[in-house]
Amino acid sequence: MLKTEKEQVVAELVERLRTSETLLIADYRGLTHAELDNVRTELLKHGARFTIVKNTLTKRAAEAAGVDALNDFLTGPTAIAFVNAGDMVAVAKTLSETARTTRRLELKGGVLDGKSIDGDAVRDLATLPPFDILRGQVLGAVVAPLTSLLGLVSAPLQSVVGLIDARIEQLRAAGDTGASVPEQDAAAPEAEASASEEDAAAPEAEASASEEDAAAPEAEASASEAEASAHEEEPAEPAGAEAQDETQDEASSPAEPAEEGEE
Repeated sequence: MLKTEKEQVVAELVERLRTSETLLIADYRGLTHAELDNVRTELLKHGARFTIVKNTLTKRAAEAAGVDALNDFLTGPTAIAFVNAGDMVAVAKTLSETARTTRRLELKGGVLDGKSIDGDAVRDLATLPPFDILRGQVLGAVVAPLTSLLGLVSAPLQSVVGLIDARIEQLRAAGDTGASVPEQDAAAPEAEASASEEDAAAPEAEASASEEDAAAPEAEASASEAEASAHEEEPAEPAGAEAQDETQDEASSPAEPAEEGEE
């Protein structure tokens, strides 16, 4: 390999080491090309790149990237699974399952958050639930106490809020009743004023009736006086007229026959 090619390989390894959160190292000795390809394909599904490296170039890259813990595993045939934003639990499961089925892949160990772990720790990592479930469990463990604390804090607040709402409703009901009472109180003086006016009008009506009763005898007296005046004004018939009428009555009666006297 030319020097420029080596420098290019080292530069690529340095970049991968700096951007990877987890490194899982295995001895691939004895695996066929088909088995290696299957492992690479499966690890890509979980966000990891499985690469066979040269130990000398990897040491140089580890020193340049500041990952000195990797040097403990750079002996013999070495393949590294670079886990950046993938599921490290799923990657550990895949490598552990390949080692179990092929009986040839050997787990050397790994680097997790800058610290080295051995092969047994990688196998223990493979027994954990998938990363999504594990993250949910961890989040649940963290949130549960906070939820309990929130419940303890919010319960009294909810009680206070309930009491305040009940008091508000009570005041609203009292306000509606109080509003109707002043209306009734305002209407009462009007009714009393009307009754007072009626009481004041009653004596006036009685006085008018008394005046009418008092005026009635005067009207009767006036009528009597008018009748008396009428009798006085009628002219008296002359006595001569009555005598004349009697004379006329006698003259008009026929004379009795003389034979009656002779008989």
